[in-house]
Amino acid sequence: MSNELIINSTPKGDRIALLQDKRIVEYHIEQSEPQFSVGDIYLGTIKKLVSGLNAAFIDIGYEKDAFLHYHDLGPNLHTLQKFTRDVLTKKGKTIKLENYKLESEIDKLGKIDKVLTRGQLALVQVVKEPISTKGPRLSCDISIAGRFLVLVPFSNGVNISKKITSKAERNRLQKLMTSIKPKNYGVIVRTVAEGKAVEEMERDLKESIAKWEEGIKKLIDAKPTERIIGEMSRATSMLRDLLNNDFDNVIVDSQDLYNEAKDYVHNVAPEKEKIVKLHTGKTKLFEQVGIEKQLKMLFGRSVSLPGGGYLIVEHTEALHVIDVNSGNKSNSEEDQEATALSVNREAAKEIARQLRLRDMGGIIVIDFIDMKKAENRKLIQDIMRDEMRGDRSKYTILPLTKFGLMQITRQRVRPEMNVSTHETCPSCGGTGTITASIAVSEIVAQHVEHLVLKQNEKKLTLLVHPFLHAYFTKGFPSIRMNWFFKYKTWISIMEDSSFGITEFKFLNQNGDAIEISS
Repeated sequence: MSNELIINSTPKGDRIALLQDKRIVEYHIEQSEPQFSVGDIYLGTIKKLVSGLNAAFIDIGYEKDAFLHYHDLGPNLHTLQKFTRDVLTKKGKTIKLENYKLESEIDKLGKIDKVLTRGQLALVQVVKEPISTKGPRLSCDISIAGRFLVLVPFSNGVNISKKITSKAERNRLQKLMTSIKPKNYGVIVRTVAEGKAVEEMERDLKESIAKWEEGIKKLIDAKPTERIIGEMSRATSMLRDLLNNDFDNVIVDSQDLYNEAKDYVHNVAPEKEKIVKLHTGKTKLFEQVGIEKQLKMLFGRSVSLPGGGYLIVEHTEALHVIDVNSGNKSNSEEDQEATALSVNREAAKEIARQLRLRDMGGIIVIDFIDMKKAENRKLIQDIMRDEMRGDRSKYTILPLTKFGLMQITRQRVRPEMNVSTHETCPSCGGTGTITASIAVSEIVAQHVEHLVLKQNEKKLTLLVHPFLHAYFTKGFPSIRMNWFFKYKTWISIMEDSSFGITEFKFLNQNGDAIEISS
């Protein structure tokens, strides 16, 4: 399977598309100055403690206060608070975390007003971006994501990804990380670290520690709501998480992005540096690769399936609903059960893609076509699991019910992606009404009379919609022929399918457009 990352730079930000076998599976838009992204670390001020929710609301500079629940404080909150105070009071200049004394862990079932106070400064990390009317969600369990591991300050544990199933490999990684990590730094080994050499793991660890220490230097003189450590750009973070031997191309159309991507790939995987390419052609990058067309077809309310079926995707505040329909699916299968299974198989594959593409989170309910056989329902569930295996968000899939409903929960950390698939009507301008075509023909006739008799224009050319072209030229005698008898001059009439039915344009004998008053 080929993987390509296509990045289009626009004045409003960067558009990022991940392609697998030339088909879009992920699409992101990154603002020119991204703020409150997942992974960003801020110095926040505690504004309000809510005992009923066992949570706090914290000002990190967003229009609405961010939300911090007690369960997201992390076990080492006391150490983080003491370390933050020491750094802010200038004691932290000479403090190294390896030599720092860790405090006792907080009570897992405690109350937030026992460990935090109003007005207190706190080092917090964004774990969910602002969505709808809600502000960001925060955590005090700080972590720094690298390519092969996640660094966890104020901890000493070594945890291995559950997706690494080999016992020998888990033991190797456990011993390796225990031997090279500094004191008071915990690590979570990511799935992509499987089989990696000690040199690569150690380099990734040192880069993460350097990023943390650079942030602590910034914290010394930081003001409240200031960002201390920023997550890398969306494009670079996707490279960090996805870059492997299957990656074929990273194509960008901006020199700055090209340099950023090339430098990153050079640092983490020098042998893959040649896959980063700069697009310099006259055709727009997304247009040339065929992404624009795919976006228009994939983000609508209705999504077509290859075999003739289609999906209807509806969004509500609480959940997303996807309805599977057979449409004009050919009835070549033996019976209704076989037809339902065929459409549902295609639908499961496309739905897994749509969840990643639109970044749909929360609760998703899918209404598959009813199937009587339990083994067929089990097959659809297995297909959905297989197709979602490459999804980087956490998810849970429940079995199909007897009514053909499948429930999925998918982690939501940023707003749902949406692309407008509606365009303003060129005829009505979005008002829903147009001038009657017969009235338009009268307006055109008035302009012909004015241009010929008043402005003495010769060899006029009239551009109109094909419908109006037929109205003026068909029949005997046609309207154009009547104009010839009346004005003793021939009017050339050309059809233009890009025109709205009420649009028209006059050209003079030199081919220049004639300005006409309305």
